[in-house]
Amino acid sequence: MTTAATRRAKRPAPGLNAPRLSGAGLRGPGPRGWFIGAAFSIILWAGPTWNQVWSVEGPLTWKAAASGSLVAFFGAYAVLPMFCREGGVRAGLACIGVLGALNAIVIYLVGIEALWTWPFLACAIAMMPLPSRVDYVLIGVLAVASLATQLLTGNQDQAFFQPALIVSLGLMMCSFARSIRKTVQLRAAQTKLAEAAVAAERSRVARDMHDILGHSLTVIAVKAELAARMIETASGTDPASAKASGADPSAFEDSAPLRRAAAEIAAVQDLARGALADVRATVAGYRGVNVLAELAVARTALESAGITADLPATVDAVPARHRELFGWVLREGVTNVVRHSGAKQCRVRLTASEVSVEDDGVGPGPAGSFGNGLTGIRERVMAAGGNVCVGKSDLGGFRLAAEV
Repeated sequence: MTTAATRRAKRPAPGLNAPRLSGAGLRGPGPRGWFIGAAFSIILWAGPTWNQVWSVEGPLTWKAAASGSLVAFFGAYAVLPMFCREGGVRAGLACIGVLGALNAIVIYLVGIEALWTWPFLACAIAMMPLPSRVDYVLIGVLAVASLATQLLTGNQDQAFFQPALIVSLGLMMCSFARSIRKTVQLRAAQTKLAEAAVAAERSRVARDMHDILGHSLTVIAVKAELAARMIETASGTDPASAKASGADPSAFEDSAPLRRAAAEIAAVQDLARGALADVRATVAGYRGVNVLAELAVARTALESAGITADLPATVDAVPARHRELFGWVLREGVTNVVRHSGAKQCRVRLTASEVSVEDDGVGPGPAGSFGNGLTGIRERVMAAGGNVCVGKSDLGGFRLAAEV
């Protein structure tokens, strides 16, 4: 079934698979770039391959089945690398399994000429979220299988060219994919550092507001109260009290300005106290515990203590209404790990409704032997309508979990 069209199909398409990953999901400029590159590759490679089906004689049912298998394989090739890229190793292996099954169907229906879909398969493997050694092994197996198949079928002119193409494209895409993932991780780290810097600056501003403005307002309120007492002492008793005691009321006719001054001083005192209350409320909002800031502090504290930290990469799953409470739980749990556990590893998990801190240390103490910190956490969580669970961790140490 070797035709001129087939030979043209065997030429590698320039610019094959040039993804630019960024963002998440199937939307955004990164996936859009992958889809455009995949579309050009499919046009250059699938056209001649399609001719292998429709330019030869054969049953219409076979042509329809072969065409459908090609469409399914190329569609999966274009979508699955982007769909699985953030799903972990299991998702990557599952997507490779789907692509392999579809490719096997194509080869079964079209014939040995369809082996030229394997460079696509190598590039898809490289773009999956797999460890580097797994990528290398799979691409190597694919190249060896191509070499053996071409030699066994007597296709000597392609026996070394096709495996070389599979290895070169696959390794190039592996390197490119790792570079892109590192760039995405760097951007995420920059975002986290920026958020932590903002949180630190907010804390500094709140501390300065409390120390400077709060102190000044407190002094104003105290001095206003003192001035009011001095005016009261200077003016003596009011005329009504003087008349009741038999004193001369005329001695107090000039006390009206003093009484007015006392009223103004009292108003200043009230304003100062109200402003002080507002400052404290504002500072409390700025200095409130936040799970994102606590996560950054936890990472630093654990690393300083020589404890391996297994922490979530993001807190996006935690609703805003739970972030302060989860921050308190995280702070208490990590503090206990650092101070009392003797652990070598600490694991933190965050979901929309639960936060847990686990370690591989000495484990829980006697029943009911909880310090003030855990007692306070229990009270906070129960006040929010949740439950606290303490006990032995899967890692062998202590586990603190709060669910709301």
